[in-house]
Amino acid sequence: MSLKAAGFFRVAAVAEAFSWAALLIGMFLKYVVHTAHEGGVPVLGMVHGVIFVIYLLTTLAVFKPLGWKRKTLLLALLAAVPPLFTWWFEKWALRTGKLDGPERLLNGGTGLFAPRPVSA
Repeated sequence: MSLKAAGFFRVAAVAEAFSWAALLIGMFLKYVVHTAHEGGVPVLGMVHGVIFVIYLLTTLAVFKPLGWKRKTLLLALLAAVPPLFTWWFEKWALRTGKLDGPERLLNGGTGLFAPRPVSA
């Protein structure tokens, strides 16, 4: 179960980061460059809002299957506020084994840098 939870979380985190970036680009075009059109801000804002809510719900849904402590959950939720921090959090969680779940040693896990048991 934790491998599916980790996969859902990773997709939601990266999608949230990219939707944030797209919205910032649209806002730059609208308010700084002063393009003649809206720069896609209304649509990008709605898309980002929906993906933001999906990220929050996914984070709340996966923290127990992944065996996160409340501190990790809080960090994941706060990462949704600054632009691109969900992507940073996802990379950190993958590197530190936070996406492996409690059965990491049984199934091998998804963490790239987590220590693996050596077979003789």
